[in-house]
Formats: sequence, C-alpha cells, structure tokens
Amino acid sequence: MSEDFARLIRDSARALRRSFDGRVRKLGLTGEQAIALTSLARGEGVNQARFAELLDMEPFGLCRMVDRLEAAGLVRRERDPADRRARRLYLTRSGWDRIDQLRPLGQTLVDQSCSGVEPAQLEAASLALRQMIANLAGSGDAGTVE
Repeated sequence: MSEDFARLIRDSARALRRSFDGRVRKLGLTGEQAIALTSLARGEGVNQARFAELLDMEPFGLCRMVDRLEAAGLVRRERDPADRRARRLYLTRSGWDRIDQLRPLGQTLVDQSCSGVEPAQLEAASLALRQMIANLAGSGDAGTVE
C-alpha cells in the first residue's frame, strides 16, 4: 500500500469525523457519544465491559461517558442477572428519540461525502476496505469487523 493511499484513508476518516462531530454538536452530543448511542441502538443489553471493547475504549473512559449519557436521560443501566457486578446498557425513550434525530443526520453526511462517486466505485472501495480490515484483524493489529 502506498503512503498516499494510507494518507487518503486517514484524511477521509478525519474529514468524516470532523463533519460528524460538528453536526451532532447541534444535538448536544459529542461525536463519541453519538457513536455510542447508535452502537447501543444496534445491540441493547450489552454489558459495559463488552461495550467498551466494541467501541475500542478503556472501561473507565466509557464509564464516564455512560455517566454523562445517563445523566442526560439517554441511557439507563440495569443489573446483569448473570453477574451482579456487571451492568447492562439500554436506551431510554429519550435515547431512542435522539437516535431518530441522528439517523437522517448520518444519512445526509453519507450522501454529501459520496456525492459524485459512482455506485460501482463505492462498492469497490467498500470491498477493498473490508478486506484491509480483515487482513489487519487477522494479524492482531485491528479489531473485528462488525
């Protein structure tokens, strides 16, 4: 892989993150909080330790973020019936309302970033990136593809 290709991946990820962060800030969220909420919407009931792994965060950092989301009324913690020390995470009704606000915002960002790119080009890029992630996951240098 050329350095230019790696730089383009990094720069596109940075541009997406900055644009996303700016958009979700208008909803009173940080980019990390918005990603946590949308991830939780795809798999409610996950325990905090596993959720930290999924988000590639340290457990302490996730705990602080969940504290803020809980204080904002977007997330609730429930005891894990299988492990009394663990807590499972769920969205509240307000959390689901926020997801309803995030979805069109995310789609607009995708539409804007993909403007002028042919569907076949997007498919080829998606396949290539999935293969790269799988290659790195197999080497122990990256997380799993979900």
